[in-house]
Amino acid sequence: MADDKGDLDEATDRVLTVPNLISVIRLLLVPVFAILIATHHDVWAIVVLAVSGVSDWLDGVAARRLHQVSRLGQVLDPAADRLFILVTLLGLALRDIIPWWLVVVLLAREVAVGLTLPMLARRGYGPLPVNFIGKAATLTLMYAFPLLLLGQIDGWVGTVAGVAGWAFAWWGVGLYWWAGFLYLRGAARLLRSTDGPDGAQGATA
Repeated sequence: MADDKGDLDEATDRVLTVPNLISVIRLLLVPVFAILIATHHDVWAIVVLAVSGVSDWLDGVAARRLHQVSRLGQVLDPAADRLFILVTLLGLALRDIIPWWLVVVLLAREVAVGLTLPMLARRGYGPLPVNFIGKAATLTLMYAFPLLLLGQIDGWVGTVAGVAGWAFAWWGVGLYWWAGFLYLRGAARLLRSTDGPDGAQGATA
């Protein structure tokens, strides 16, 4: 998890690390999932989502225990999260499993956060570390998506999965925007400050 990685060890310029390898595998799973959900292979799509969720947890554990925190990993991990969420949202919306307004609500948060990146870069800052709330939001949404997909099955299993999926989805949306607010607040503090990039650490705490 990106926030835990940054707390425990100073990031290095290493590229070949176990957490980075896990993040690359997650990125490679994105097009696999897109094909599976587009071709209605829902069971395998759920499996891929589950593997992605587990691997997201594993790369955080590996970074902490192996002390392999890297700047590349701090970019790859949230990038894999966001790409998976984007592709899953679009796939579920195109299948009419979720409404398009939910896609807009979640993407609006990404746009709001993304607009701060050029401003931070002009001041010499990179992207701010992912905070704990953001990671919790991602995990909650990653629970919601397979449940919503499973909710398409007829019978009580589908009904229960659908209800649980929407519960996780609403909770995830709230956490996602809360994390976005914390990110925007941290970015605003940096942009108002006169300190250099060394002051970036802890901005979202």
